[in-house]
Amino acid sequence: MIAQRAALVAGTALFGFGLWQAATGLYIHAKAILAQELLEQAWQRTLGGRAQAKPWPWADTWPVARLTARGLDGWVYVLADASGRSLAFGPGHVAGTAAPGTAGNSVIAGHRDTHFRFLQVLAADDRVTLETADGAARAYRIVDKRIVDTRRAQGVQASDQPMLTLVTCYPFDAIDPGGPLRYVVTAVVQE
Repeated sequence: MIAQRAALVAGTALFGFGLWQAATGLYIHAKAILAQELLEQAWQRTLGGRAQAKPWPWADTWPVARLTARGLDGWVYVLADASGRSLAFGPGHVAGTAAPGTAGNSVIAGHRDTHFRFLQVLAADDRVTLETADGAARAYRIVDKRIVDTRRAQGVQASDQPMLTLVTCYPFDAIDPGGPLRYVVTAVVQE
């Protein structure tokens, strides 16, 4: 009787723990999907002329561009900053780099397991399209893909010409998040 009760308690605890782990994993993906829907509404307000259109009232970021490429099902919205808090909802523009769609190297960072998972399927000469808040769309061509160890090198190059650098953690299937490796995709304006 005691052994059965112990087995039932252990089984229930194990099931509860497994359920909690699954819910935690699904929460990240559900938040990313819901955020993109709310960001779509904010993007429409941005295209309508509203500056810094927040996707929800307490948001500390807003969409500044939207991006599409092979491997993406539709668009992803690029947020005004690349803080960890913002990256939970979408890729973000890295402060101190050129604004999306302008001259210079615009760096956009995203999570490898949600919005920037598609980077692993991009190939040289693939096209990436970036639409900016003024409604202008600019096509970029992938010219380089590499893995950078942040302890030894910088993955971002300076440029006077319009460039786009997309950065995410590497490897894509890592169990532990973070780490020093980054997957860096560089694209130049397609003339």
